[in-house]
Amino acid sequence: MAYDEATYRRQTEEPTPTDPAAYRANTLAAAEQRRRAEELDGVGDTTADVLRRAEADEDGRDRLGIHLGWEVVLLVAAAAIGFLLWRLDPASLKRPDLDQLLITGAAIGLLTLGAGLSLRAGVPNLALGPIALAASFQYAEQGDQGLVKALVPALVFAVAGAIVIALVILVLHVPGWAATLAAALGVIVFDQLRVAPVAVQGTYDPTDQAFFLFGGFALLAVLGGALGTATPVRRWLGRMRPTGDPARRRGPAVAFPVLGALILSSAFAVGAGMLFTARSEAPVVPGTGLEWTGIAIGLAMLAGTSAYGRRGGLFGTLFAVAALTLFLDYADRRNFDIALYAIAACVFAGGLVVTRLVETYGRPLTSAAPADWNAAATTTSANWSPDLPETWSPATTAPRTDRWDAGPWGTSR
Repeated sequence: MAYDEATYRRQTEEPTPTDPAAYRANTLAAAEQRRRAEELDGVGDTTADVLRRAEADEDGRDRLGIHLGWEVVLLVAAAAIGFLLWRLDPASLKRPDLDQLLITGAAIGLLTLGAGLSLRAGVPNLALGPIALAASFQYAEQGDQGLVKALVPALVFAVAGAIVIALVILVLHVPGWAATLAAALGVIVFDQLRVAPVAVQGTYDPTDQAFFLFGGFALLAVLGGALGTATPVRRWLGRMRPTGDPARRRGPAVAFPVLGALILSSAFAVGAGMLFTARSEAPVVPGTGLEWTGIAIGLAMLAGTSAYGRRGGLFGTLFAVAALTLFLDYADRRNFDIALYAIAACVFAGGLVVTRLVETYGRPLTSAAPADWNAAATTTSANWSPDLPETWSPATTAPRTDRWDAGPWGTSR
């Protein structure tokens, strides 16, 4: 018999499954699972592949249990701070002090709405605070010409700037936070052209519409949260959410959400800056406005909006804004003298913790995760694993005695 080392090793060393057909089927299934895992990891060069992976990852309705539970905590916190404020000064929750409180809440709420919208769209607007401060200067200097003439130029510049930044994000496909940070630095240059406080020239008094202004913010917050829970709206708005390789382009479908989120958030910041200035007769002090950016984005995350985009709650924005507004008034009456930057840092840190909770416990109930590699290819075959099979039978049961021929060293018979 001729010597065949390959045949000898195959017959004596490699195990043979009991059911060869099942073994081949499971091997093909494992190869398919590896291919799907590589696809989900970002292998693929076309925009269609990226969008398909994003939709598969976001399929299904987000779980709202974590949001509702956290919103109960925010409501209890707002009620507790309100009780402390009432204990300190019962007049603080009665008119006219209540009007001032509501105007402040509406202004902070507009900033938070802008931050939450831009976060959900995956393009966090870091220029919110500087834009609000620029609008404050515009109203303080031009308010004597009427509310419309004072606000229209600010709105025009804010919207034009938002369109330019959106085009930069879409054409170059750069992170939204980086582009809006560049815009924030540019707006800060405009803000710091003033070297002294600017006296308010306007005569508009928003306290007569305090309940309407805060009610309008509350309505927008709740309606926006409710719309964000709808799967098609959530998926459409959050197409810029990182998935796979975040540097890959997302196609033209992301253009409108990015443009809309940046334009609306910038307009909200203009309205907030005007309310901040109109509610008080104090001069507008030059600064950067970045502390209000930190407060706005921190509050949006604390309300339940994920820093990664797309996910958010229902009433979280309303409760978080109410809690912070009450706390600021309470701290002012108690003379705590806490810097806004310190408050922004604390709120932002809390928002990061909430983001982790939301991303961990708010994922969809159904996902496109690869199936278990140990899953059977058919209902009749046994599960397969990469390890050696539990049972196998060699090709032969008796030891082979004719593995070599006589050769020149053998003995002839």
